[in-house]
Amino acid sequence: MADYEALKHKVQKLAERVWDDPGTGARFRKLAQEGIPGKSRNRYEIISHKAEILDRVQRLGEEYEYLSHSCAKGSALAVMDEFGLGNMEIIRALSPFPGFGMTGWICGAVTGGLIALGLYFGSDDLVNYEGTGLTMTAARKFIPRFEEEVGSILCPKIQEDVIFGSYMDPRGSQENFEAFRRAKGYEKCALLPGIGARIAAQIIIEGIAEEKPA
Repeated sequence: MADYEALKHKVQKLAERVWDDPGTGARFRKLAQEGIPGKSRNRYEIISHKAEILDRVQRLGEEYEYLSHSCAKGSALAVMDEFGLGNMEIIRALSPFPGFGMTGWICGAVTGGLIALGLYFGSDDLVNYEGTGLTMTAARKFIPRFEEEVGSILCPKIQEDVIFGSYMDPRGSQENFEAFRRAKGYEKCALLPGIGARIAAQIIIEGIAEEKPA
């Protein structure tokens, strides 16, 4: 069950954070220019450094959301960056997914987390049904964990119960958007991609731990 008091405390901390815009921006530009570097997967090293990886991925999810103003991009890119997955075209394709096109449906942190899991567990082979099945299994782990942590996967519900106390619908009107910005919406909403990225990374590491050693 979601601990709303703890979540709201984290939201306030994010609202007060001094963000490293130059550092995050430089890291993002390097990824945009050079692509996401592939990374060797040392099973034992990843498992032994699990706590460090999860903390780093969560922080990256928060920072990439604040920089990009997109919870979907933040959650996906944090995991992709950590594990060397995909490319920046995927991040561009995630542009309309915060709040499912800001229509008041699924939180972008969920979408981004699922994209990252698809990149890790899925296959380039369209008829590799086993790979498709692995992504579905991962999704069925991710969604209830996110819901358990936050209380919902729906953007309006999360805004009301966790972030602002009401649904601000920032794309509903220019007035709504300005109110969202004044309320430090991008800072506070960084909570969700941090959580989404952490959960996705945890599921990936669980998958690595279950693999038979070569």
